[in-house]
Amino acid sequence: MAKLIFKYGQMNSSKTMNLLSTAHNFEEGGKTVLILTSSIDNRYGVGKVTSRIGIQRDTISVDESVRVYKLIEEIYPDYVLVDEVSFLKKVTIMELIKVVDELTIDVICYGLLKDFRGELFEGSYHLLAHADKIEEIKTTCHFCKKKATHILKFIEGKPTYTGEQIEVGGNDTYKSVCRQHYFEGGN
Repeated sequence: MAKLIFKYGQMNSSKTMNLLSTAHNFEEGGKTVLILTSSIDNRYGVGKVTSRIGIQRDTISVDESVRVYKLIEEIYPDYVLVDEVSFLKKVTIMELIKVVDELTIDVICYGLLKDFRGELFEGSYHLLAHADKIEEIKTTCHFCKKKATHILKFIEGKPTYTGEQIEVGGNDTYKSVCRQHYFEGGN
């Protein structure tokens, strides 16, 4: 029976590295893999999925205009892996659910759970509601040794809790932190 799996973690928790390693392992076993990513995150180029440790791979960028079910049905891979799933809209998540249930293809999604304001992303919200399995990929706080549970956003070196939900950035803008450092602004 195919499954919809959501693997979430804070920034720098190795989500993309985990996805790339999973793809490699499946392919080493003779399986076909289709990798999708949100078109919003194009920091390393459109149609690229890149881990911070430097591993990169071509992928297909998607947004709500792409009929993901039809795309996957035409390719019919053994596995579908999705990076930056948090940035996807409900319509795309519902199509991924249909892929699992009707095409019986496993779909493994990787992404953030919530934003720097502490609110769930749309894609994450619908995965939490519908995934067959949910796994946390853990990392530690940027400021201490506690488990990171929040993302703290910085503008000109100062923490902020307001702004657009999706503003793509890296370590210069966002830090994964524990709850205490989140509410203390990293102090």
